[in-house]
Amino acid sequence: MSRSRTDSIADDLEEMIFTGQFKDGDRLDEIRLAARFNVSRTPIREALQRLVSSGLAAQMPRRGVFVRQPGPVELLEMFETMAEIEGVCGRLAARRISDTALQDLAAANARCQDAIAARDTDGYYRENQLFHQIIYRQSGNGFLEKEALRLQHRLKPFRRIQLRLRGRMAQSMAEHETIVSALTDGDAGRAADALRDHVAVQGEKFHHLMSHLKSSA
Repeated sequence: MSRSRTDSIADDLEEMIFTGQFKDGDRLDEIRLAARFNVSRTPIREALQRLVSSGLAAQMPRRGVFVRQPGPVELLEMFETMAEIEGVCGRLAARRISDTALQDLAAANARCQDAIAARDTDGYYRENQLFHQIIYRQSGNGFLEKEALRLQHRLKPFRRIQLRLRGRMAQSMAEHETIVSALTDGDAGRAADALRDHVAVQGEKFHHLMSHLKSSA
């Protein structure tokens, strides 16, 4: 079973949690899910582990995997940390980024624009994820890159949901262009500020995110 199938199942399970089909504390039974998705238990087990690693589920010894919704304080703390890490990546990348990487960022942005035209929020998220990973790598700091990737994975389901806020993809695209401009100019301070503001969850973005979590609580 390919990893893409596992990821597809994990995305579907995240959607079920956010839409309230699975509620906080519900047990995610491997056998029933395997029957529901018409697959073996292996991709189900792998998908559940992705949910556990992102914090949307918790594994209890000898009991199984259960839905776990993080509270607002925990979410705010994670996004605050992610915003600061992204800011550092941007500051370092502004000094170290290669011309090839700048071209890769422009290509990722073009694909983001295509996803906006198609109203494909998940497609946009995939390209957005790549966009940020290029910047992590161009920071030139391997340890920082690993920490950024770890937290990016942790926050994936919540960042995907954010993109469903009306107008958010277009706003995110404009922010990407500001980020690329700062990196192209080698302006470390502007790149750091742009990335920090891009990732931070405040105001309407946080209200939208919490409304989804409340609906499934």
